[in-house]
Amino acid sequence: MLAVEVLDAHNGVMSSQNAWNGWLNSARHCPSPNFNSRPDVSALDMLVVHNISLPPGCFGTGDIESLFCNTLDCSRDPSLEELKGLEVSSHFLIHRDGALTQFVSCLDRAWHAGVSSWGCRTNCNDFSIGIELEGTDSRAYESVQYEALAQLIVELREYLPSLARGPIVGHSDIASGRKTDPGEAFDWARLRNLLAHAAGSDVHKQRVI
Repeated sequence: MLAVEVLDAHNGVMSSQNAWNGWLNSARHCPSPNFNSRPDVSALDMLVVHNISLPPGCFGTGDIESLFCNTLDCSRDPSLEELKGLEVSSHFLIHRDGALTQFVSCLDRAWHAGVSSWGCRTNCNDFSIGIELEGTDSRAYESVQYEALAQLIVELREYLPSLARGPIVGHSDIASGRKTDPGEAFDWARLRNLLAHAAGSDVHKQRVI
């Protein structure tokens, strides 16, 4: 994919020598085929927090990466049968040990939100970055996952300042009645506090619920 220029804090662009291709060096790269182009990169201003575990409630199986790369053997476990033929992805996955994997360039449109809306805008995939946490709605997330999430948000804002002006929401906020993640186990106050102590954070302008 061709590198594009990074948006600056005034909605302009930086010089071409500072071009960024949307991939973070801090993440392990596992490219997914499930993405397409964003209609307008300059509209990118939302972060969506999800959770996922495959099979449900199981961690460290490698099945999440297989799902996002269309290589999941859905016959291996009855709970995976409903995922057969599904083409989905997220930009990032934060594993239980805090490790970070990236599947799609931030400049491209990952397929994480599905049917969704925020305010008067629909199709949230167009203007958001999807971040999956390995977990479930009801099981406590690991401390290292919160720390990795906060660090990721800070790093993304360095490349895409528009994210500092937009909301951080759960999948349940943009797909109410259809999705419940990241669930009651996710501690939004903890994330808010971590961001408040992060250099360059602008917490008062984001919606962390």
